[in-house]
Amino acid sequence: MPQTVRIQRALISVSDKTGLDSFARALVKEFNIQLISTGGTARYLRDLGLEVTDVSQVTGFPEMMDGRVKTLHPKIHGALLARRDNPEHRQAMQQHDIAPIDLVCINLYPFEPTIRRENVTLDEAIENIDIGGPSMIRSAAKNHDFLTVVTNPVQYDEVLIDLRKNSGSSSSDLRVKLAQRAFAHTSHYDSMIANYLASAARLDSGSLVIHLHKHMDLRYGENPHQRAALMVDRRPNEASVAYATQLHGKELSYINLLDADAALNAVKELSAPTVCIVKHATPCGYASADDLPTAFGKAFEGDPLAAFGGIVALNQPVDLATAQAITSIDKLLEVIVAPSYQPEALNLLRNRWKNVRLLEVGPVGLIADGDPNEVMMHKITGGFLLQERDRRGFDPATIRVVSKRQPTAQQLHDLKIAWLACKHVKSNAITIGRDGMIVGVGGGQVDRVGACHIAIAKAGQRAHGAVAASDAFFPFPDGPQALLDAGISAIIHPGGSVRDQDSINIVDQHDAVMVVTGERHFRH
Repeated sequence: MPQTVRIQRALISVSDKTGLDSFARALVKEFNIQLISTGGTARYLRDLGLEVTDVSQVTGFPEMMDGRVKTLHPKIHGALLARRDNPEHRQAMQQHDIAPIDLVCINLYPFEPTIRRENVTLDEAIENIDIGGPSMIRSAAKNHDFLTVVTNPVQYDEVLIDLRKNSGSSSSDLRVKLAQRAFAHTSHYDSMIANYLASAARLDSGSLVIHLHKHMDLRYGENPHQRAALMVDRRPNEASVAYATQLHGKELSYINLLDADAALNAVKELSAPTVCIVKHATPCGYASADDLPTAFGKAFEGDPLAAFGGIVALNQPVDLATAQAITSIDKLLEVIVAPSYQPEALNLLRNRWKNVRLLEVGPVGLIADGDPNEVMMHKITGGFLLQERDRRGFDPATIRVVSKRQPTAQQLHDLKIAWLACKHVKSNAITIGRDGMIVGVGGGQVDRVGACHIAIAKAGQRAHGAVAASDAFFPFPDGPQALLDAGISAIIHPGGSVRDQDSINIVDQHDAVMVVTGERHFRH
């Protein structure tokens, strides 16, 4: 491989024109490089006052088929793939009037932004699959002994610095580095297409392409002796702690992000002001109210003991009143996640806790409207378990009242809150709620009646007149019996046990309410 290669001709064809004006001008004005381009990019460069040769002039063929065919031609790919140190290659270039191209600057059709748009059609997605671009990138990257391939605007300055250092030539170190990035770029692009088509067609394709890159190193893993990092694939079209902006506090750890994600997903269940406090990936406080300060107060009151060192997520911007409610508690918080923070609120939180991590995630929508392409994955030894995301919530139209007594409006509201909270608790899961808040949680238990007793103990006297939710059906009536004996007035669960009628009979004997949803929400 030659140490330096003189850049004389550059092919530029980009969708993202960020920074292209200064980059292209420098190529021409500083290094007298001839520009070749296509369509909109050629027009853009001419508008800058630069001289441009159209690809059609090079190939002798016009762009055709709505631009689908323009660069797929031997005079382009021969110019990219020919080895300059191979006499047969040089002879073929001379015989077929192929002039070498020394630099390729290409970024691909915006497939990812397209599929992130609401209501995008399959045809629209297909038309944004780039063919010529990846072909040229791969050709140039394969022949990086002689070509410089640029695939991202962030690389422009790096290339110009190298050219200036080497009097208009590119260094071998830069060409190798950019070639590796180019293959990573096309690999990621193809993986998005493959996964989107499988998802859009609901195909069981038998394969899933995962392309990850390191977003950040983490403070440590589950324990300080374990190293950890946050790896990302593509930015989802919803609020995500993986792409949050950290405004304050210590470095994030593995558990911080795990718990923050759990809390954020829980508050996506409701559009009303909602707050979730999480410990060990399980809600210990969950509440919805007319305003955010009240919702936070109720979430904290749900279990003040467990809230120590907790992670808080809020589904609406934090104003000064909410920040005052948060800072009024006498417990340490590890992370606060919110769409945004008013300046006064941000200052108050920063002054209250030196190390609390403050994460800003942007608008928080509903989980039901979340990214349908998200795949949930769990690593096991030797493989991965994959499943669709659980985006089901609470649908009043599908629930059935199976007891003689009908729920009141308040009971129905509290049953909804308890049911949505229960969905985010480790199975076996029981939640007890009242007045728009959760007052008792029993989760991660090996038997359901045991989870009932833990939730009852957490709730204490607040269980009297409250409601309860179970993430799966009661296999025996002992669970409902324990809840009713503690004063629970209404129970919601999926139903479906062969002993459902036994549980209904006990509920009716207590003149209580039982509602079934027909859907369970296991969370392991």
